[in-house]
Amino acid sequence: MSETHGVAGRDALLARSGIEFLQGILAGELPAPPMAGHMGLRLIEAEKGRVVFEGTPTENHLNPMGVTHGGWFGTILDSALGCVVMSMLPQGSFYTTLEYKVNLIRAIAPGRQMRAIATAGHIGRSTGVATAELVGVEDGRLYGQGSTTCLVMRGAD
Repeated sequence: MSETHGVAGRDALLARSGIEFLQGILAGELPAPPMAGHMGLRLIEAEKGRVVFEGTPTENHLNPMGVTHGGWFGTILDSALGCVVMSMLPQGSFYTTLEYKVNLIRAIAPGRQMRAIATAGHIGRSTGVATAELVGVEDGRLYGQGSTTCLVMRGAD
């Protein structure tokens, strides 16, 4: 099945719990965000408290030294981190990233398939925190890690 990209819209977001929204993207009922297509990322698993993204950086994601730019690390990790917070939210709630931290552990060559695995930590009424690891699909090695704090909001906010 071909993945469609677009913006689901606020009504579609608020009509579902966070995990239902993510599962709608996985099922193809809702579009994946446009930037996922630009960055070569895709959501592959979503359950409450655990989310997995995969992506493969290309030559378009290289820095001047010829390795994957740190922004690509940040994008896949921020996507997984935010979505794992979303996976824990009730219907009518959503989030925005307040801050995130990324550690780049080793360089990623273009064409290497990567997986960002995020786990929810504390998810409260106003904030959520999560951590993630970026690992190589073929070699299982750790390439990066990240953490986030997100602001949790209600539909009326």
